[in-house]
Amino acid sequence: MTQKHSLVFLISLYMAVSATGQQTKQIEWQAAFVNYDANIGQGAYRLIGDVRFDHEDVLMFCDSAYFYSKTNSLDAYHRIHINKSDTVHVYGDFMHYDGNTRIAQIWQNVKMEGQNTILYAPRVEYDLGSNIGYYTSYADIESGENHLRSRRGYYYANDETYFFRDSVTLVNPDYTMYSDTLRYHIPTSIAYFLGPTEIISDSGYIYCENGWYNTDANTSMLKEKAFVQNQNQLVTADSMYYERETGYGEAYSNIDLFDEEQNVILRGDRASFNQKEDRALLTDSALFIFITEEDSIYVHADTLRAITDSVGVRQFKAYYKVRFFKSNLQGKCDSLFYGTSDSILRLYYEPVLWSGENQLSAEYIEMRTKNKQVEQLYMDRVAVIINQEDSTKFNQIRGRSMTCYFRGNDLYRIEAVGNGKTVYYAKDQDDVIGVNVAESSDLTIWFKDNAIDDIRFYVNPVATLYPLELAPEEELILDDFSWYESIRPRNKEDVFR
Repeated sequence: MTQKHSLVFLISLYMAVSATGQQTKQIEWQAAFVNYDANIGQGAYRLIGDVRFDHEDVLMFCDSAYFYSKTNSLDAYHRIHINKSDTVHVYGDFMHYDGNTRIAQIWQNVKMEGQNTILYAPRVEYDLGSNIGYYTSYADIESGENHLRSRRGYYYANDETYFFRDSVTLVNPDYTMYSDTLRYHIPTSIAYFLGPTEIISDSGYIYCENGWYNTDANTSMLKEKAFVQNQNQLVTADSMYYERETGYGEAYSNIDLFDEEQNVILRGDRASFNQKEDRALLTDSALFIFITEEDSIYVHADTLRAITDSVGVRQFKAYYKVRFFKSNLQGKCDSLFYGTSDSILRLYYEPVLWSGENQLSAEYIEMRTKNKQVEQLYMDRVAVIINQEDSTKFNQIRGRSMTCYFRGNDLYRIEAVGNGKTVYYAKDQDDVIGVNVAESSDLTIWFKDNAIDDIRFYVNPVATLYPLELAPEEELILDDFSWYESIRPRNKEDVFR
């Protein structure tokens, strides 16, 4: 054995023996050349060539180093390589390692390789005891197709988890993610959001302030101000499960689904939707808002459904206990259907409408819209219109079918066809002077200020004007008379009553 290698062996053996009984294990080392200088750091070994340090479960390599036996620490230079149990490898140009605290400070051209990631940074501190790395200046991390960057961060090697803080960016070939705080679990490729987060892609935009995103499966759970938008729909909710590949999602609490093309909002507390297929289903306090420039329609039902058919026609359906409110028109029915192909709202099963002082009912009603305003109402099969004169008197019109015409949101004309019959209280200014009971196959009613102004009868009219005191009671109430004023929605919140 040469003198040089004998010296290395003896020094290493001495250090191993002297460490016996101590709480902190002494660093063991080897080198091609060794110099000792008592004037450096109260005594330091200058190690040159094929330098190797062995401490606990860590191997450290470099071109040259100073080892300080009294403080159990070292400074290493050039081609530094830290091997932590073959699970983490750290490289750099300079390093200071404290064997008592087991903290390594590595800087300049730092590269840290985990099981499935590579980190690049100007400077990293690594606690080799707890197996945690830390950086305070910008670092870049490669994990499969994902490139991550942040100003500060931790790496927990035992859990294979990164914790990023401040100006976090995750770049994937399909999207870019921006976050304030992000935890990234390497084995599952799941990013956990712990602050305001945006996910931007060519196909849409996602925002939330809590939740997770699986970067492999492109599935996510978005919480706190959850927001998902594509070219056709915008969905907001307290929380939301979303699949970016399929467009399918489930939303919970305070949901708003906005159809920008149709200018429609769907609201509720539970929903499923598919943005790529343009469909949605909402329940629990479900509300359909048909937005117009001057006055919107608010529709509530147990269940709301929006779909797009095979030819691209958008359809909106409301099921069970439907109630709706518009400032000049309110209504109720069991189910409602609206299609964009003809802009008609169809009301089924005991529909009732209120316009001003008038109640309108039939077995089936259509609301025909134009430029997002109600232009006509078509009432089919036992159509009845009632207007209350006072607490005991009702103006009534009945026909097989009726068409109601609106001008500037106000009802101004009704045409009744088939089996027309009316009960109408005649007035002299404000005083009722009699009641006119009339029958005619067809008739037209004109309105002024939402009150009956004139009635015209066609085809064999028969009419009798009775003085009030001589009017037969059995003729003052028409067949199929029902007064529903008590269930009339009074405002947009009242649709939930």
